[in-house]
Amino acid sequence: MLVGYMRVSKADGSQNTDLQRDALIAAGVPSESIYEDQASGKKDDRPGLAACLKALRSGDTLLVWKLDRLGRDLRHLVNTVHDLTVRGVGLKVLTGEGAAIDTTTASGKLVFGIFAALSEFERALISERTIAGLAAARARGRSGGRPFKMTAAKVRLAASAMGQKETHIGDLCKELGITRQTLYSHVSPSGEIRADGTKLLGKAKDHAGADVSAQD
Repeated sequence: MLVGYMRVSKADGSQNTDLQRDALIAAGVPSESIYEDQASGKKDDRPGLAACLKALRSGDTLLVWKLDRLGRDLRHLVNTVHDLTVRGVGLKVLTGEGAAIDTTTASGKLVFGIFAALSEFERALISERTIAGLAAARARGRSGGRPFKMTAAKVRLAASAMGQKETHIGDLCKELGITRQTLYSHVSPSGEIRADGTKLLGKAKDHAGADVSAQD
């Protein structure tokens, strides 16, 4: 059975799916087996695509007008087609840069294999650049990752505030610029400083001691 999927990015009427629908029907897809979305391809929430993938059965073939109608990016596309292949579902692209893809044929599988290899290559490059960047940062005395939002001063303020019954946790977190998870990992609801808070205070004390030694 042939099943079609089509998508346009805007739902304001400035774009329509007529061209895609006509191409899918001309390729043999029954009109009642065509699913659609009016949303950006970058969005995770695409109910039409979700319904389409759910409706597919082993032996079916999914048809799309162009490759970019289906995937958010190359990685998402590769993962989606891999899942379809495992389920025994084929993919055929009608036009555009991916028109050679037809996973129901040997040559089409080869073409998609090249796409999958490019996706893996892209992941490897990103990983390599990340590792190199962290190594360079460490060599210059900097550690990678996002800086902590919690500070020693905030730990002390939070401990003092948490010990008071009238303290509203949401307001406190907003005032300190931290999440509830960060707050509770440093200070208990009763105002006791927890392990993360103790560690942060210890680092601040060590840093202050080092500054004093440097001045001496």
